[in-house]
Amino acid sequence: MDRLGCFYGYCLPAFSAARFPPSLILIIQWPTSTHCPPTKSNTPCYLFPSLHLNSHSHPLYYLHLHRVGEEKMDYVYGPGRNHLFVPGPVNIPEPVIRAMNRNNEDYRSPAVPAMTKTLLEDVKKIFKSTTGTTFLIPTTGTGAWESALTNTLSPGDRIVSFLIGQFSLLWIDQQQRLKFDVDVIESEWGQGANLDILESKLAADRNHTIKAICIVHNETATGVTNNLSSVRKLLDEYQHPALLLVDGVSSICALDFRMDEWGIDVALTGSQKALSLPTGMGIICASPKALEATKTAKSVRVFFDWNDYLKFYKLGTYWPYTPSIQLLYGLRAALDLIFEEGLDNVIARHSRLGKATRLAVEAWGLKNCTQKEEWFSDTVTAVVVPPSIDSAEIVRRGWKRYNLSLGLGLNKVAGKVFRIGHLGNLNELQLLGCLSGVEMILKDVGYPVKLGSGVAAAAAYLQNNTPLITSRI
Repeated sequence: MDRLGCFYGYCLPAFSAARFPPSLILIIQWPTSTHCPPTKSNTPCYLFPSLHLNSHSHPLYYLHLHRVGEEKMDYVYGPGRNHLFVPGPVNIPEPVIRAMNRNNEDYRSPAVPAMTKTLLEDVKKIFKSTTGTTFLIPTTGTGAWESALTNTLSPGDRIVSFLIGQFSLLWIDQQQRLKFDVDVIESEWGQGANLDILESKLAADRNHTIKAICIVHNETATGVTNNLSSVRKLLDEYQHPALLLVDGVSSICALDFRMDEWGIDVALTGSQKALSLPTGMGIICASPKALEATKTAKSVRVFFDWNDYLKFYKLGTYWPYTPSIQLLYGLRAALDLIFEEGLDNVIARHSRLGKATRLAVEAWGLKNCTQKEEWFSDTVTAVVVPPSIDSAEIVRRGWKRYNLSLGLGLNKVAGKVFRIGHLGNLNELQLLGCLSGVEMILKDVGYPVKLGSGVAAAAAYLQNNTPLITSRI
């Protein structure tokens, strides 16, 4: 057969229509580490009706054809609530859902600009910045990455960027595709940014050819948190003028983050993480130095151009194009909840939940993917499984049997780790429910866990360290 195209870089054979009746659907299945993709033709598979796939040798996925009614699709009703413990998107609190349950509005009316003005000021508080300028862009974290880069840099500019996991890898890929000269400092997955190598590069760069340092604060794939204040200390020590650009997608509003104090020039996050909103808003805070850099940055930018926003800020209308009205109201409600709890209390809550999760993992006799305590993340824990167990099966079993959603291992750690997300609008009892579910799953897949061991360790810690709810004292 002729080749139809590529899927994640691997060519798939073409599938032709009308070989099977409409009652057949295509179903994608993920092979475990102990299974090989099928090699015979006429392999069943699932996505499009009435299509036939001749599949052989695809290394990542294989496809199966099932008659409608023989096997249910994964996305079906399950009793109770889905226990969402991936590291984003996260649970959306009821007040935020209610705030977003509204009709569209004219964003040029007086009401929306008035709300936007207060949002732009209030959102600076989650960055702990008083001097920054904020942008609420209808995009994802990936779009926020591009906005940060293209507004401050020119093609060919030298960037130092740390590769420590899947999301730093993706950001580096974007930097390279935008034609920057990317100097990659790579660490083993599970380790943090190698600041010794950064120091040597800064010391050698007497002509200041390095224009920016790009770093992921919290690498979601491995559960590693980097020390941003140490990066700023090195820049100051060598009196280096490079911009400091930070991906705070899974850290801002959950981990300690001090934009002004740490001299961060651009910080960004996404609405679906610790803010506990739906996906769709990239939130950026730019320092005065970063805004000055836009005057000389020659990267092509249109949709993400900060200057368009700044022009409408001055006009008092705030929006160069149509925003998501519902997300703006959701952001207002989300910020109100965070400020009611107190941002420092929110950060302390995440610290408790992170510590409790790590104690549970230790009680199960499993290891954290993060190799040193100084890098432990309080928003996600990547749990290493024994070689005899495919971590993807743990994730599948959680969804299929217990209505529990856990994070898959990605790229280099695929099949080796599963991830427990503990960020956003989440409390201690919710986490304990997740941990009990993980224990049952571990038992299901043949790991000799003692039921209750991790839950007991986490509960003992939480019982001794959880304060009274501030608003109820």
